Amino acid sequence: MSLFKKLFKKAKDKESPKEERSKYLPEVPLPTDEKFTYNFRKNGGKFLYCENMEELDEAFDNILLENDWYEKDVYCTNQNLKSKFNSYNLKFVEKNSATFFFSQCESLVADVGAILISSNQIKEKKLKELPDNFIIFATTSQLVDTIGEGLRKIKNSNKKSIPTNITTIKNFESKKENDFMTYGSSSKNLYLLLLEDL
Repeated sequence: MSLFKKLFKKAKDKESPKEERSKYLPEVPLPTDEKFTYNFRKNGGKFLYCENMEELDEAFDNILLENDWYEKDVYCTNQNLKSKFNSYNLKFVEKNSATFFFSQCESLVADVGAILISSNQIKEKKLKELPDNFIIFATTSQLVDTIGEGLRKIKNSNKKSIPTNITTIKNFESKKENDFMTYGSSSKNLYLLLLEDL
């Protein structure tokens, strides 16, 4: 190799610090939050990130306006959510015929972009018995990499009585009937309000 090629190659390398990776090297893993966001949106979920409670209130208000859900029945079993969002002129009920389901969740599972819920949120109901529209309130501290990690978190936080009816929601768009990969799972129109708490 000539001297000029060596010099120009070094100068070119300094200009573009981009490192070429071999196709045989393993992929660089994404951070948990980026992985969750990517997979959740790929599944068809609607994701609203909020840095503080003011942004959360504004996002919640926008969801209600967009869907014309003011003065509608809301299926909600969580007393904290009822008191926190009681100024929105909603009728909190505990019946399946409500317009939307409003709840918290156990964890946000990054590797599949799913929401992990249990009987703490949905009691003993099956997903298909709940309204088709969901608004889930979660915090960034609830992000986990895998379902197994989410299950360990449930076990550690509920040592006296582990909740039952643990399931994930990961289909957020209606799929074709002949899609055998989603057979038996009910898809939900889901909005996720994610509040920064770390």
